[in-house]
Amino acid sequence: HPQEDPSAGMADLLLSDELPADLLPMKHRLTPKFYEARKKMVAFIQQDVLPNKEEWHRQRAELEKAVDHPTQAPLPAMHYELQKKAKERGLFNFFLPEICQLSCSEYAPLQEILGACPEANQAMNCMAPDTGNMEVLEKYGNEAQKKQWLEPLLAGEIRSAFAMTEPGVASSDATNISTRIEKVGNEYLVNGHKCWISGAIRPECKVFVLLGRTSNEGPVHGRFSMILVPRDAPGVTILRPMAVFGHEHDHAEILFKDVRVPVTNLLLGEGRGFEIAQGRLGPGRLHHCMRTIGQAETALGAMLHRASSRKAFGKLLIERDQIRERIGEFRMELTACRQLCYLAAAVADDQGWKAAAPFVSMIKVQAPRVALRIIDESMQVHGAHGLGQDSKLSDEYANVRHVRFADGPDAVHLQTVAKWEMKRAPSVLAKEISGVNPNIEKYGMFKHVAKL
Repeated sequence: HPQEDPSAGMADLLLSDELPADLLPMKHRLTPKFYEARKKMVAFIQQDVLPNKEEWHRQRAELEKAVDHPTQAPLPAMHYELQKKAKERGLFNFFLPEICQLSCSEYAPLQEILGACPEANQAMNCMAPDTGNMEVLEKYGNEAQKKQWLEPLLAGEIRSAFAMTEPGVASSDATNISTRIEKVGNEYLVNGHKCWISGAIRPECKVFVLLGRTSNEGPVHGRFSMILVPRDAPGVTILRPMAVFGHEHDHAEILFKDVRVPVTNLLLGEGRGFEIAQGRLGPGRLHHCMRTIGQAETALGAMLHRASSRKAFGKLLIERDQIRERIGEFRMELTACRQLCYLAAAVADDQGWKAAAPFVSMIKVQAPRVALRIIDESMQVHGAHGLGQDSKLSDEYANVRHVRFADGPDAVHLQTVAKWEMKRAPSVLAKEISGVNPNIEKYGMFKHVAKL
């Protein structure tokens, strides 16, 4: 008799009409608007996106044949059809609080669904790095900047990129950024060398939000500014696409040589770059993590599906104890990750993003770590098939692996968590557990040693 596929219920975790059990601790934070939004999003994915997903990729493959490099291919016509449907359903630009009218705690679980279905994420105009750039323009841009760049971004007519990372310095410490932004009359002159600038090669990208140095004096964090640089400005040269695990993706290495932009392109004012960056990165990091959890969920589902449909040495793989143990371990890790994400979102809602920073750093490290373990083991269960072009697992692995660098590497986030922990004074109970050797004071052989 055929075994029931254990993966059949996997989609229910993301697309079920019922509230997932993992959200029950957050139930008191969920308003009627959340349930309405989730219902609309699930319907959009099930009725519009999934039936057209194959056609989306078929059109994309045809477009890639017509250009010199796949990254230069435009978005397929199906993307714009889905975009239109997202607008009709009131889901377009759903990342904006003004549109979704949801708290961070309510928006976070919806990001997990979009992580599992990136075509829906794009159609809803909720993809990075545009979401962060649009939030920057909305919060810090002047009226002219909003008219020129924010409006077409919000309309889904163009895309953008965030230009920060540089190849010649350790960019994980942003105070190392060396790109110069020098004022010359009514213009700024931009000179620098950037790399791993996500989304910069695609033809829809029309503008960069660039972080550079406007001064070498004064407080360190006041030496940097952000400026808008049109992609087609003279002096902007896309040197090459960067390769992830040997496969070139839409991450660019870019040279900015004597690029002139009007002074009105500066965001907020000179020396305000770090202030803008901190306002941009908190929400983006959390959204990255929830989308990563969505990808891990689909990888675990793929593992269950494969294990229930392959027999080796007289047994289905799903009947092997070691496979079941791994499935159990991964479910526990994924559930814990999800709760950590919800905790970070709840702190952000109640106390602001500054207070949430250590929790965001925790999940920024943990979510991709857990997801990578799940994807890797799923590939193992799939055998060589899991590495090939007929499976999407290797693409998921490459994508999630880069998340450990995006918006700050693990080491930086672990430092943030450690610094936060070190601010706590040891409790009386902690000191009691640590204990003291009574013979030190009794025999007095260490009186000459300076106390810490």
